[in-house]
Amino acid sequence: MSSKVVIVTGASQGIGEALVPAYRKLGYSVVAVSRSVQDSDDPEVLAVRADLSQTGEGARVVEETLRRFGRVDSLVNNAGVFVAKPFTEYTDEDYAAVTGTNLTGFFDITRAAVGAMTGPGHVVSVSTTLVEHALSAVPSALASLTKGGLNAVTKSLAIEYAARGIRFNTVALGIVRTPMHAPETHEALAALHPVGRIGEISEVVDAITFLEQAGFVTGEILHVDGGQSAGH
Repeated sequence: MSSKVVIVTGASQGIGEALVPAYRKLGYSVVAVSRSVQDSDDPEVLAVRADLSQTGEGARVVEETLRRFGRVDSLVNNAGVFVAKPFTEYTDEDYAAVTGTNLTGFFDITRAAVGAMTGPGHVVSVSTTLVEHALSAVPSALASLTKGGLNAVTKSLAIEYAARGIRFNTVALGIVRTPMHAPETHEALAALHPVGRIGEISEVVDAITFLEQAGFVTGEILHVDGGQSAGH
């Protein structure tokens, strides 16, 4: 019950999956959350299957965390849905799917997790540079609508909870080599970044673990995007 505890959403693949061993190396117990996450042999890793787009599921994850580990110290809001379409081609189903995970999921689990934090804590969310630096090649209004909300609420909550020692930060990503992008698209996607390549999962993990340990940093939108947000 003495080690710190982090909840990581979207933990079945990609960035979320890589964050589990990264936080274990920092000495944290980890609650790994996704709809399809597999059980772990590590007694300090609790797998919780949940669809965070459904109201109440985030609160249930926090309850299971407290039942198993007795505390919540950090939360990584990594789960997200991205649908790139021209604006008028988005359907009601697209809207429900994107806002369900990106906004409802954030709200439900973050509210419960912060409510369970009894001392200093940290919430880090995953956003996209497209919020501030739109690309004509990637029409993504729903990503900007929802992830832009995360950028804004990061600053709002950082101020609201500063005196309580709970920090809020966000990493805004360029395109990262994850299962979301087919290998044959990587060359074209690389050209969208000033540095001429896509990002690696390890680079995102490094940024998140930096923020985890950076006690004087709160309200920060940290761009891990190969220079996209600076220009092109």
